Amino acid sequence: MQNTDVIIVGAGPTGLMLAAELRLAGVTPLVLERQPQPRHVPKAGGLGGQVLELLRYRGVLDRFEAACTDPIPAPRFPFGGVHLDLTQLPGNPMHALPLPQQHLEEVLGQWAGELGVEIQRGHQVVGVRQDADTVTAEVNGPDGTYEVTAGYLVACDGGRSRIRDIAGIPFPGNTYPEVNRLAQITVPDSVIRHDNGDLEVPGYGRLRSGFTRTEHGLFGLGASPTSESMAVYTTEDETEDYDDDAPLTLTEMQDSIRRVLGVDLPVTDTLRLSRFTFKARQAERYREGRIMVAGDAAHLFPATGVAISAGMLDAVNLAWKLAAAVGGWAPAGLLDTYHEERHFAGARTMLHTRAQVSLRSGHDPADEALRTVFQELLTDEPALRRMAALLAGSDIRYPVPNPNGHTLTGAFVPDLTLHTEAGTSSVADLLHTARPILLDLADRADLREIARNWQHRIDIRTAKTGDRQTDALLIRPDGHVAWAATLDEPADTAAAGLRAALSAWFGEPA
Repeated sequence: MQNTDVIIVGAGPTGLMLAAELRLAGVTPLVLERQPQPRHVPKAGGLGGQVLELLRYRGVLDRFEAACTDPIPAPRFPFGGVHLDLTQLPGNPMHALPLPQQHLEEVLGQWAGELGVEIQRGHQVVGVRQDADTVTAEVNGPDGTYEVTAGYLVACDGGRSRIRDIAGIPFPGNTYPEVNRLAQITVPDSVIRHDNGDLEVPGYGRLRSGFTRTEHGLFGLGASPTSESMAVYTTEDETEDYDDDAPLTLTEMQDSIRRVLGVDLPVTDTLRLSRFTFKARQAERYREGRIMVAGDAAHLFPATGVAISAGMLDAVNLAWKLAAAVGGWAPAGLLDTYHEERHFAGARTMLHTRAQVSLRSGHDPADEALRTVFQELLTDEPALRRMAALLAGSDIRYPVPNPNGHTLTGAFVPDLTLHTEAGTSSVADLLHTARPILLDLADRADLREIARNWQHRIDIRTAKTGDRQTDALLIRPDGHVAWAATLDEPADTAAAGLRAALSAWFGEPA
């Protein structure tokens, strides 16, 4: 019988991120992955939105940027058949990092390995049981069947999660009758490229950059004058159930383009080929006793570009709470907030991805009119900013207790510039260690004195910042604000609020 603190089932981006975050919190995870080798079938093509800020706050974003082989694109994104052009939006929260999933997993795996994470590949969990104190996984490994016992188990094993089914967690929703194919290609000289990204295709004429709808489906084209390659995309209504492990071939991609456009698109080389179907499903609960679900095991969204980011943010939210539970100091209900907060975030993502289904699906004049009106609305900066935040996930404000109504409570903490006697730093610098922080911005000795009763679990920092919105912030390890003092709040009220927040999130004082 093998023992560990936390069993993680699945070594995809969610599982690897969770493992790294647990190690930062001092917990020993064991990652069990059924595939004997890392998968090389292209799936997701990169990261985007709020998770990039989180990685920057951890001090590791440069690793992921260095692994990119393609230039980082300008912030222009498809949204249900229309376009979000965020290039001129001041303070735009939505950016993307073009990093194919296999390379993303390599970087995450290297980081996790440096932190001491053990990953066992070729080990498939075939059974799980739990009691009041432990959870036990039955595992088929290269040398036979064995058992592992831990305090908790997290299913990061994908949309068809065996662990979720064993735990009896319902996964309601629907599957859309469409197959999506995506390729990164280069084309021969016979295909003329225009400066605006349009193509001149023999036998077809001008093929516009963006989306082209026909009675047979949807074709998408994304080309940049600074890149040799371009992205092409098709959507067709089909009922065939494809095996996720069966790679898309160039022949299948070209056949799809021919069906949709009615013409062949010549191709000289392919850099990426992937196929996916769209599902809208969300687990009814993210926790069943000592078993949790995260990533695709918890939610599947009917749009591209959001699944991996959402899963990695699940992991960051869960890790420090699991560490508290493993350490024996978690206050009552702390683990339940994982479901409350991330189910809320998942529902928000489900909202905008389902809206994209409606926007992209119809083909009659009324549907075209809806897309035209929606596109016109996106020329207004407030509407464009709201959509950018929605797509990025930066608008998430967890429904945490907020007695004084401060606007920062529950939100992701802004990266304030901090000035101390030692020099200039930032909030992002403080969160590299993934520890909770009381950040005193107004030299409040009374608040620092209260926090000293929790200094075995939180760091206490004092600094000055410009355009101060609060006297002090209690920042959780996941970067969200647990409590903030208002500028005009009476001292006794602020003290009571801080004590309550410290107890609610970080247990009893020493």
